[in-house]
Amino acid sequence: MSERTMRRQVLLFISVFSLSSVLGQVSYSIPEEMAKGTLVGNIAQDLGIDIKRLKSGKARIYTGDSTEYIQLEKERGVLLIKDRIDRESLCRQTTPCALHFQVILENPMEFYSITIEITDINDNPPTFENNDVKFKISESAVSGAKFVLDRAIDLDVGKNGLQSYELKPTDNFALKLYSQADGTKNIEMVLQKPLDREKQELINVVLTAIDGGEPQMSGTMQIHITVLDANDNAPVFTQPTYKATVIENSPKGTVVTRVSASDADHGSNGKIRYSISNILENTNGMFDVNEESGEIKLLGIIDYEIVRNYHISLRASDDGGLTDYCKVIVDVVDMNDNKPTINIMSKSNVISEDSKPNTVVTMINVQDPDSNENGEVRCFMNDNIPFTMKSTSNNFYSLVTDGDLNRERASEYNISVTCSDEGVPSLSSSVTLTLQISDVNDNAPVFEKSSYEAYIVENNILGLSIFTVKARDADWNQNARVSYILEDSSVNGVPVSSYVSVSADSGVIHAVRSFDYEQIKDFQFCVKAQDGGSPPLSSNVTVKILIQDQNDNAPQVLYPVQTGGSLVAEMVPRSADVGYLVTKVVAVDVDSGQNAWLSYKLQKATDRALFEVGLQNGEIRTIRQVTDKDVVKQRLTVVVEDNGQPSRSVTVNVNVAVADSFPEVLSEFTDFTHDKEYNDNLTFYLVLALAVVSFLFITCLVVIISVKIYRWRQSRVLYHSSLPVIPYYPPRYSDTLGTGTLQHVYNYEVCRTTDSRKSDCKFGGAGSQNILIMDPSSTATMQRIQNEKNILDEPDSPLEVRLS
Repeated sequence: MSERTMRRQVLLFISVFSLSSVLGQVSYSIPEEMAKGTLVGNIAQDLGIDIKRLKSGKARIYTGDSTEYIQLEKERGVLLIKDRIDRESLCRQTTPCALHFQVILENPMEFYSITIEITDINDNPPTFENNDVKFKISESAVSGAKFVLDRAIDLDVGKNGLQSYELKPTDNFALKLYSQADGTKNIEMVLQKPLDREKQELINVVLTAIDGGEPQMSGTMQIHITVLDANDNAPVFTQPTYKATVIENSPKGTVVTRVSASDADHGSNGKIRYSISNILENTNGMFDVNEESGEIKLLGIIDYEIVRNYHISLRASDDGGLTDYCKVIVDVVDMNDNKPTINIMSKSNVISEDSKPNTVVTMINVQDPDSNENGEVRCFMNDNIPFTMKSTSNNFYSLVTDGDLNRERASEYNISVTCSDEGVPSLSSSVTLTLQISDVNDNAPVFEKSSYEAYIVENNILGLSIFTVKARDADWNQNARVSYILEDSSVNGVPVSSYVSVSADSGVIHAVRSFDYEQIKDFQFCVKAQDGGSPPLSSNVTVKILIQDQNDNAPQVLYPVQTGGSLVAEMVPRSADVGYLVTKVVAVDVDSGQNAWLSYKLQKATDRALFEVGLQNGEIRTIRQVTDKDVVKQRLTVVVEDNGQPSRSVTVNVNVAVADSFPEVLSEFTDFTHDKEYNDNLTFYLVLALAVVSFLFITCLVVIISVKIYRWRQSRVLYHSSLPVIPYYPPRYSDTLGTGTLQHVYNYEVCRTTDSRKSDCKFGGAGSQNILIMDPSSTATMQRIQNEKNILDEPDSPLEVRLS
């Protein structure tokens, strides 16, 4: 390789297209047959691409279906020879010979076109198809007679190709070259000196073909000439050039054309035989000519995409050795026999749903080796999808987004790309691309209802599941994972978290406390549903909890008041008529609804025939006329019951006195039995209070008596003196039996019992004559009151006591 010229010519062309992903083009020139690993060029430097970008973009070479002769070393950003490059195998006689490929980058998708021109080196000598050729020439051949020789073939091109011929010896023949329209040269051996069979029957001549390479290479052909007797007329073709056409893919044996020649001689000298001469590489084995009829038939498979025309050189010779030559040009007619080939250069399997329009998803290269309309390709894709195809350059397409993507509407797209040519009939190829849409957290959780109402019966157990709120998130995976959070708020100044809790995963609402309908009847709070996205999205819903009442409270009696020791009696005059309202039992129930509907029933009575209780209003009325035979003291037991399930009740005792006056009542009620179950502490405090009151009362009496005695003595002194006495009285005060300063009238209502622990005292104006508060031992108390009244009625007392 050191002997070869390894000059590299680098041509850099940078072109930027507004809608294209092709960012640049670079061209290199290298000789063929370079060793593997040889440096071709530094594309990172030539294209201005950072080596880090080559690595991050997963740079790779895309060659379509052709063999990869070049490899990319991303670590250095250089192109290296990957495989042996033989220009003759790659391009045959085509010049210039070049490799075309693309360098693909991803994230974002880019590609660069690379062209590497393969220059020829002189690695092939000129060769003849037949190294030995025999001619039969009549001795009568005149000077100037021409004999066409087979051309040599040199696979190299340019100056390395065939340059000249030499013919030795030149005693009888000279060499002449004639250029053809297609650029080839015909070789003719021209007779310069008449032949004499008697002197020399066999003549040997050497034809040498020489190329122009360095070092120069050559090939030889031995020409053996047999001198014959005279044959003075050579065959002549009817035309020097024949043209024919053949459809590609025609079957073997197809007649391409027929050639014809004539010879003026007679006999064997006039019999013509046809043969093919100057067989080129691309025609070798493709055609055959019938040596008698001149009919040319097809032997091989014709492919327009490989060879588009053939040049055949035909020879017509007679038995006398005279020849003539013609040229047959066979043009191949293209048939639409190749489907477009769709090559995926680069593609994305997943794309985010928030991708912007015109985001490149896939890059496609389409190739159709047919020509003209048969090779013109149109590509289209299925409708009703947010994607479109854009042609970035010749036969290159980009599949880009053409609208907003929504994973919740479509999480996957099967994109069918169909490419068809313009041939008749049209051929097409299709490829289906599957594209997954990745989720973005763009949907907040949505509750199944705009608000919730739930019911719970009071006195529930702690941790009871009340009901479940449910929210759904249209996103996917972590973005759709919903957590439930109890929003901070308060109910009657108490944090709502002390009432209920919410399960973060299931949305189940649990009771944290046992509810009491009588304290709270309903409350509401907010539950937030939050997804697991970043950033998270959330929504709120209002939940109202309604407490349902339970019959957990018994009725409470407001009237008559039940005291621990005193007796409350209702007086009924003996003159009371039927329906006389004795009293009314008043009760309430803190429950609600039917649990608070109260009914009153008479459970026990001293005389059931005398009284009845209103079922709904609790009024106690007489049901007959009261007579003198009816006992004074009547005891009624009334049951107050609610309407709950199960029902609750309370009993109340009502004492009724059937009498016309208090003395009669007092005499009867002294024998009432008392409840002997007293509270010891209460009794102690009552005794202590009575002792203190008694002490204060006695002390007041002593002081009053002392003051009276002192005043009496003073008045006696003044009475015996000669000074006048003018008494003074404050407003609204009068002197009662002396110099007292109390108001004129005080009314007292005093009720006492002999048992001081159970005494009741009331102060105020005159009470109702129908209500009496007393104790069964009140007889002795009345005597004490009478005694005290007598004391206060003494002339020296300043007080006036009036009992009513």
